[in-house]
Amino acid sequence: MAQNRITSLFHIQYPIIQGGMAWCSGWRLASAVSNAGGLGLIGAGSMHPEIVKEHIQKCKIATNKPFGVNIPLMYPQVEEIMQIVIEEKVPIVFTSAGNPMTWTSKLKSHDIIVAHVVAGSKYAKKCVEAGVDAVVAEGFEAGGHNGREETTTFVLVPLVRKAIDLPLIAAGGIATGEGMVAAFALGAEGVQIGTRFALTTESSANEAFKKRCLALNEGETILSLKKLSPTRLIKNQFYKRVQELEDRGASPDELRQLLGYGRAKKGIFEGDLEEGELEIGQIASLITEIVPAKQVIDEIIAHYNKTVQSLYLQQF
Repeated sequence: MAQNRITSLFHIQYPIIQGGMAWCSGWRLASAVSNAGGLGLIGAGSMHPEIVKEHIQKCKIATNKPFGVNIPLMYPQVEEIMQIVIEEKVPIVFTSAGNPMTWTSKLKSHDIIVAHVVAGSKYAKKCVEAGVDAVVAEGFEAGGHNGREETTTFVLVPLVRKAIDLPLIAAGGIATGEGMVAAFALGAEGVQIGTRFALTTESSANEAFKKRCLALNEGETILSLKKLSPTRLIKNQFYKRVQELEDRGASPDELRQLLGYGRAKKGIFEGDLEEGELEIGQIASLITEIVPAKQVIDEIIAHYNKTVQSLYLQQF
Protein backbone atom coordinates (compact mmCIF):
# COMPACT_ATOMS: atom_id res chain seq x y z
CA MET A 1 0.00 0.00 0.00
CA ALA A 2 1.31 3.45 -0.95
CA GLN A 3 1.94 6.12 1.68
CA ASN A 4 -0.61 8.88 2.21
CA ARG A 5 -1.13 11.82 4.57
CA ILE A 6 -2.14 9.59 7.50
CA THR A 7 0.79 7.18 7.24
CA SER A 8 3.17 10.11 6.78
CA LEU A 9 1.70 12.06 9.72
CA PHE A 10 1.95 9.19 12.18
CA HIS A 11 5.02 7.50 10.63
CA ILE A 12 3.21 4.16 10.26
CA GLN A 13 3.10 1.52 7.53
CA TYR A 14 -0.68 1.23 7.13
CA PRO A 15 -3.39 3.89 7.67
CA ILE A 16 -5.09 1.77 10.33
CA ILE A 17 -5.61 3.21 13.82
CA GLN A 18 -6.77 1.09 16.72
CA GLY A 19 -9.51 2.70 18.76
CA GLY A 20 -8.51 3.68 22.30
CA MET A 21 -11.34 1.78 23.96
CA ALA A 22 -12.00 1.79 27.70
CA TRP A 23 -11.23 -1.57 29.33
CA CYS A 24 -9.93 -3.05 26.05
CA SER A 25 -6.94 -0.94 24.98
CA GLY A 26 -3.97 -1.48 27.24
CA TRP A 27 -0.29 -1.59 26.33
CA ARG A 28 -0.50 -5.17 25.01
CA LEU A 29 -3.05 -4.30 22.34
CA ALA A 30 -1.51 -0.93 21.49
CA SER A 31 1.98 -2.36 21.05
CA ALA A 32 0.69 -5.33 19.02
CA VAL A 33 -1.10 -3.02 16.58
CA SER A 34 1.90 -0.71 16.28
CA ASN A 35 4.28 -3.63 15.75
CA ALA A 36 1.99 -4.89 12.96
CA GLY A 37 2.20 -1.60 11.06
CA GLY A 38 -0.82 0.29 12.37
CA LEU A 39 -1.12 2.88 15.12
CA GLY A 40 -1.91 1.47 18.55
CA LEU A 41 -3.65 3.64 21.14
CA ILE A 42 -3.75 3.21 24.91
CA GLY A 43 -7.27 3.96 26.15
CA ALA A 44 -6.89 6.35 29.08
CA GLY A 45 -10.64 6.59 29.64
CA SER A 46 -10.67 3.60 32.01
CA MET A 47 -7.38 4.26 33.80
CA HIS A 48 -6.23 6.22 36.82
CA PRO A 49 -3.28 8.51 36.01
CA GLU A 50 -0.66 6.22 37.56
CA ILE A 51 -2.02 3.29 35.50
CA VAL A 52 -1.81 5.35 32.30
CA LYS A 53 1.85 6.07 33.09
CA GLU A 54 2.51 2.37 33.68
CA HIS A 55 0.91 1.39 30.37
CA ILE A 56 2.86 4.05 28.48
CA GLN A 57 6.14 2.84 29.94
CA LYS A 58 5.34 -0.81 29.18
CA CYS A 59 4.30 0.09 25.63
CA LYS A 60 7.66 1.81 25.08
CA ILE A 61 9.37 -1.44 26.01
CA ALA A 62 7.06 -3.60 23.86
CA THR A 63 7.41 -1.58 20.65
CA ASN A 64 9.84 0.79 18.98
CA LYS A 65 7.09 1.98 16.64
CA PRO A 66 4.87 5.04 17.14
CA PHE A 67 1.89 4.68 19.48
CA GLY A 68 -0.49 7.09 21.12
CA VAL A 69 -2.92 7.67 23.96
CA ASN A 70 -6.64 8.28 23.56
CA ILE A 71 -7.92 10.83 26.11
CA PRO A 72 -11.63 11.66 26.57
CA LEU A 73 -11.64 15.35 27.50
CA MET A 74 -14.56 14.81 29.90
CA TYR A 75 -12.28 12.58 32.01
CA PRO A 76 -12.22 13.97 35.58
CA GLN A 77 -8.41 13.72 35.91
CA VAL A 78 -7.63 14.97 32.42
CA GLU A 79 -5.03 17.51 33.61
CA GLU A 80 -2.99 14.80 35.30
CA ILE A 81 -3.24 12.55 32.24
CA MET A 82 -2.11 15.35 29.95
CA GLN A 83 0.88 16.07 32.16
CA ILE A 84 1.85 12.41 32.07
CA VAL A 85 1.74 12.14 28.26
CA ILE A 86 3.87 15.29 28.04
CA GLU A 87 6.41 14.06 30.60
CA GLU A 88 6.56 10.61 28.98
CA LYS A 89 6.99 12.19 25.53
CA VAL A 90 4.10 10.27 23.99
CA PRO A 91 4.28 11.17 20.28
CA ILE A 92 0.55 11.10 19.47
CA VAL A 93 -2.65 11.95 21.36
CA PHE A 94 -6.21 11.37 20.20
CA THR A 95 -8.78 13.49 22.04
CA SER A 96 -12.54 13.11 22.14
CA ALA A 97 -15.70 14.11 24.03
CA GLY A 98 -14.85 17.77 24.44
CA ASN A 99 -13.62 21.00 22.86
CA PRO A 100 -10.34 20.53 20.92
CA MET A 101 -9.44 24.14 21.70
CA THR A 102 -8.81 23.21 25.35
CA TRP A 103 -5.66 21.12 24.97
CA THR A 104 -4.47 21.08 21.35
CA SER A 105 -2.10 24.07 21.52
CA LYS A 106 -0.58 22.83 24.79
CA LEU A 107 0.07 19.37 23.36
CA LYS A 108 1.45 20.70 20.08
CA SER A 109 3.80 23.01 21.99
CA HIS A 110 5.44 19.80 23.21
CA ASP A 111 5.68 18.40 19.66
CA ILE A 112 2.76 15.99 20.17
CA ILE A 113 0.65 15.16 17.13
CA VAL A 114 -3.05 15.69 17.90
CA ALA A 115 -6.11 14.07 16.34
CA HIS A 116 -9.65 14.78 17.52
CA VAL A 117 -12.80 12.66 17.19
CA VAL A 118 -15.98 14.33 15.91
CA ALA A 119 -19.54 13.25 15.13
CA GLY A 120 -20.45 16.17 12.85
CA SER A 121 -18.93 18.49 10.26
CA LYS A 122 -19.47 21.61 12.42
CA TYR A 123 -17.22 20.04 15.05
CA ALA A 124 -14.67 19.21 12.37
CA LYS A 125 -14.47 22.92 11.50
CA LYS A 126 -13.71 23.67 15.15
CA CYS A 127 -10.82 21.22 14.89
CA VAL A 128 -9.34 23.31 12.09
CA GLU A 129 -9.62 26.43 14.27
CA ALA A 130 -8.00 24.55 17.16
CA GLY A 131 -5.03 23.52 15.01
CA VAL A 132 -5.38 19.73 15.26
CA ASP A 133 -3.33 17.62 12.85
CA ALA A 134 -6.04 15.13 11.86
CA VAL A 135 -9.74 14.52 12.37
CA VAL A 136 -11.58 11.27 13.10
CA ALA A 137 -15.14 11.27 11.74
CA GLU A 138 -16.97 8.68 13.83
CA GLY A 139 -20.38 7.51 12.66
CA PHE A 140 -23.43 6.30 14.57
CA GLU A 141 -22.47 2.63 14.06
CA ALA A 142 -19.56 2.87 16.48
CA GLY A 143 -19.49 1.19 19.88
CA GLY A 144 -19.15 2.92 23.22
CA HIS A 145 -19.78 6.66 23.55
CA ASN A 146 -21.26 8.19 20.44
CA GLY A 147 -22.49 11.44 18.94
CA ARG A 148 -26.01 12.71 19.62
CA GLU A 149 -26.51 13.42 15.93
CA GLU A 150 -26.81 9.71 15.03
CA THR A 151 -25.21 10.37 11.63
CA THR A 152 -23.97 7.21 9.92
CA THR A 153 -20.40 6.85 8.73
CA PHE A 154 -21.40 6.79 5.05
CA VAL A 155 -23.10 10.17 5.48
CA LEU A 156 -20.66 11.73 7.93
CA VAL A 157 -17.35 11.08 6.16
CA PRO A 158 -18.18 12.88 2.87
CA LEU A 159 -19.75 15.77 4.79
CA VAL A 160 -16.62 16.21 6.88
CA ARG A 161 -14.43 15.80 3.79
CA LYS A 162 -16.39 18.60 2.12
CA ALA A 163 -16.06 20.83 5.19
CA ILE A 164 -12.32 20.51 5.91
CA ASP A 165 -9.04 19.65 4.20
CA LEU A 166 -7.22 18.10 7.16
CA PRO A 167 -6.11 14.45 7.04
CA LEU A 168 -9.31 12.49 7.65
CA ILE A 169 -9.84 9.19 9.45
CA ALA A 170 -13.16 7.32 9.21
CA ALA A 171 -14.54 5.41 12.19
CA GLY A 172 -17.70 3.51 13.00
CA GLY A 173 -18.75 0.20 11.46
CA ILE A 174 -15.38 -0.58 9.86
CA ALA A 175 -13.73 -3.94 10.49
CA THR A 176 -12.65 -5.24 7.08
CA GLY A 177 -10.58 -4.33 4.05
CA GLU A 178 -13.79 -3.88 2.10
CA GLY A 179 -15.00 -1.37 4.69
CA MET A 180 -11.68 0.43 4.45
CA VAL A 181 -12.07 0.75 0.66
CA ALA A 182 -15.57 2.15 1.13
CA ALA A 183 -14.29 4.74 3.63
CA PHE A 184 -11.51 5.78 1.25
CA ALA A 185 -14.01 6.12 -1.60
CA LEU A 186 -15.91 8.62 0.54
CA GLY A 187 -12.84 10.76 1.19
CA ALA A 188 -11.12 9.21 4.20
CA GLU A 189 -7.36 8.65 4.23
CA GLY A 190 -7.30 6.27 7.18
CA VAL A 191 -9.61 4.18 9.33
CA GLN A 192 -9.96 3.90 13.08
CA ILE A 193 -11.15 0.47 14.13
CA GLY A 194 -12.46 -0.29 17.59
CA THR A 195 -14.74 -3.31 17.75
CA ARG A 196 -12.53 -5.61 15.65
CA PHE A 197 -9.54 -4.88 17.88
CA ALA A 198 -11.64 -5.21 21.05
CA LEU A 199 -12.22 -8.81 19.98
CA THR A 200 -8.58 -9.83 19.61
CA THR A 201 -6.19 -11.93 21.65
CA GLU A 202 -4.38 -8.90 23.06
CA SER A 203 -7.50 -6.97 24.06
CA SER A 204 -7.86 -6.67 27.85
CA ALA A 205 -11.62 -7.20 27.65
CA ASN A 206 -12.98 -10.18 29.58
CA GLU A 207 -13.18 -13.40 27.58
CA ALA A 208 -16.87 -13.80 28.45
CA PHE A 209 -17.53 -10.35 27.00
CA LYS A 210 -15.60 -11.22 23.83
CA LYS A 211 -17.56 -14.45 23.34
CA ARG A 212 -20.87 -12.63 23.89
CA CYS A 213 -19.91 -10.14 21.19
CA LEU A 214 -19.05 -12.93 18.74
CA ALA A 215 -22.57 -14.31 19.17
CA LEU A 216 -24.33 -11.02 18.35
CA ASN A 217 -26.77 -10.80 15.46
CA GLU A 218 -27.89 -7.70 13.58
CA GLY A 219 -29.89 -5.32 15.73
CA GLU A 220 -28.63 -6.61 19.08
CA THR A 221 -26.85 -3.35 19.93
CA ILE A 222 -28.60 -0.03 20.33
CA LEU A 223 -27.70 3.58 21.11
CA SER A 224 -28.89 4.27 24.64
CA LEU A 225 -28.40 6.66 27.59
CA LYS A 226 -29.04 9.60 25.30
CA LYS A 227 -29.85 11.99 28.16
CA LEU A 228 -26.40 11.39 29.66
CA SER A 229 -23.78 10.41 27.09
CA PRO A 230 -25.13 8.39 24.14
CA THR A 231 -23.62 4.91 24.32
CA ARG A 232 -24.08 1.87 22.07
CA LEU A 233 -24.93 -1.12 24.23
CA ILE A 234 -25.64 -4.81 23.89
CA LYS A 235 -29.18 -5.60 24.98
CA ASN A 236 -29.06 -7.24 28.42
CA GLN A 237 -30.77 -6.83 31.80
CA PHE A 238 -29.00 -3.53 32.50
CA TYR A 239 -30.02 -2.20 29.08
CA LYS A 240 -33.64 -3.25 29.69
CA ARG A 241 -33.73 -1.27 32.92
CA VAL A 242 -32.27 1.75 31.14
CA GLN A 243 -34.92 1.39 28.44
CA GLU A 244 -37.71 1.20 31.02
CA LEU A 245 -36.52 4.40 32.64
CA GLU A 246 -36.12 6.19 29.31
CA ASP A 247 -39.56 5.06 28.12
CA ARG A 248 -41.21 6.68 31.14
CA GLY A 249 -39.20 9.88 30.70
CA ALA A 250 -36.73 9.48 33.53
CA SER A 251 -34.49 12.43 34.36
CA PRO A 252 -30.72 12.40 33.78
CA ASP A 253 -30.23 12.09 37.54
CA GLU A 254 -32.36 8.93 37.65
CA LEU A 255 -30.37 7.42 34.80
CA ARG A 256 -27.13 8.45 36.49
CA GLN A 257 -28.23 6.72 39.67
CA LEU A 258 -28.97 3.51 37.77
CA LEU A 259 -25.67 3.71 35.94
CA GLY A 260 -23.77 4.12 39.20
CA TYR A 261 -20.00 3.68 39.27
CA GLY A 262 -17.96 1.15 37.34
CA ARG A 263 -20.80 -0.25 35.24
CA ALA A 264 -18.65 -0.55 32.09
CA LYS A 265 -15.83 -2.14 34.08
CA LYS A 266 -18.32 -4.66 35.47
CA GLY A 267 -19.40 -5.67 31.98
CA ILE A 268 -16.37 -5.35 29.69
CA PHE A 269 -13.50 -6.04 32.10
CA GLU A 270 -15.11 -8.28 34.71
CA GLY A 271 -17.50 -10.12 32.38
CA ASP A 272 -20.87 -9.54 34.07
CA LEU A 273 -23.02 -10.06 30.99
CA GLU A 274 -26.35 -9.10 32.57
CA GLU A 275 -25.69 -6.20 34.95
CA GLY A 276 -22.66 -4.76 33.16
CA GLU A 277 -22.61 -1.97 30.58
CA LEU A 278 -21.64 -3.91 27.45
CA GLU A 279 -20.32 -1.44 24.87
CA ILE A 280 -19.60 -2.65 21.32
CA GLY A 281 -20.19 -1.52 17.74
CA GLN A 282 -22.78 -2.75 15.24
CA ILE A 283 -20.05 -4.41 13.18
CA ALA A 284 -19.62 -7.06 15.90
CA SER A 285 -22.27 -9.16 14.15
CA LEU A 286 -19.81 -9.60 11.28
CA ILE A 287 -16.97 -10.90 13.48
CA THR A 288 -16.77 -14.65 14.15
CA GLU A 289 -13.43 -15.32 15.85
CA ILE A 290 -10.87 -13.92 18.26
CA VAL A 291 -7.45 -13.65 16.59
CA PRO A 292 -4.20 -11.72 17.21
CA ALA A 293 -4.11 -8.05 16.23
CA LYS A 294 -1.44 -8.72 13.59
CA GLN A 295 -3.74 -11.19 11.83
CA VAL A 296 -6.51 -8.58 11.83
CA ILE A 297 -4.25 -6.02 10.15
CA ASP A 298 -2.83 -8.53 7.66
CA GLU A 299 -6.35 -9.62 6.66
CA ILE A 300 -7.62 -6.05 6.33
CA ILE A 301 -4.74 -5.07 4.06
CA ALA A 302 -5.07 -8.24 1.97
CA HIS A 303 -8.81 -7.71 1.51
CA TYR A 304 -8.28 -4.01 0.84
CA ASN A 305 -5.83 -4.74 -1.97
CA LYS A 306 -8.01 -7.50 -3.41
CA THR A 307 -11.07 -5.25 -3.38
CA VAL A 308 -9.26 -2.34 -5.00
CA GLN A 309 -8.06 -4.66 -7.76
CA SER A 310 -11.52 -6.15 -8.36
CA LEU A 311 -13.16 -2.73 -8.49
CA TYR A 312 -10.55 -1.55 -10.98
CA LEU A 313 -11.67 -4.32 -13.34
CA GLN A 314 -15.35 -3.45 -13.02
CA GLN A 315 -15.77 -0.44 -15.27
CA PHE A 316 -19.21 0.62 -16.50
